[in-house]
Amino acid sequence: MALPKIAKVTHELLVPSTGKKVKFRPFLVKEEKILILAQESGSQPEMARAIKDVISACVQTRGFDVEALATFDIEYLFLNIRGKSVGEDVEVLITCPDDGETQVPFTVYLDDIKVIKDESHTRDVVLDDQYSIRMKYPTMEMVMSADGDDISVERSLELIAGCIDQIFTEEESWAASDSTQEELLEWVSELEPKQFKEIESFFSTMPKLSHTITVLNPKTGVKSDVVLEGLGSFFA
Repeated sequence: MALPKIAKVTHELLVPSTGKKVKFRPFLVKEEKILILAQESGSQPEMARAIKDVISACVQTRGFDVEALATFDIEYLFLNIRGKSVGEDVEVLITCPDDGETQVPFTVYLDDIKVIKDESHTRDVVLDDQYSIRMKYPTMEMVMSADGDDISVERSLELIAGCIDQIFTEEESWAASDSTQEELLEWVSELEPKQFKEIESFFSTMPKLSHTITVLNPKTGVKSDVVLEGLGSFFA
């Protein structure tokens, strides 16, 4: 006799970058195992792939493509899937900003975490009175590889080149997909510093998973606001 199938509860949410509704279920034990193995590997690319594999398995909406999502979409989707799977709160250790050393536990409720959007953000970057660039959001792998304070100029150029969707004027346009990575890197490296800064503003104002909490330092009695950003702030 075949074993009974347990019905899976489904939930809905809106994808931040598109506003489209998707239906998803909690992840299963076999999918949680994928996450645990990726985490134990210590490899950020493996963790990114595991997160996307779990999202793909859990989202039930027809035509859904995790590869087409912005990084903040992926983070937001995973946060919600995780919340419905193993609990909608998570305890994090926060270092108090006033002394930089005292750590206090804080319970974060995942339903309170949203994607914050900067009103000044735009995907179209004006370089001069003739040329503009339409950018696309970086993949999770690109963000992870570029993460950290020691990012080199070369890695910055690679990130920007990889996020160009098209270059255009009022009369013409050039799709980045028609060029090689080497050609795009060379093109970016020949920009003027002020043009480069305009492109950097695309990244600095990009929507992000963000949540502000207030912590009390038990040693000093000082209250401080702490901003948590990205999945790494919510999960060890």
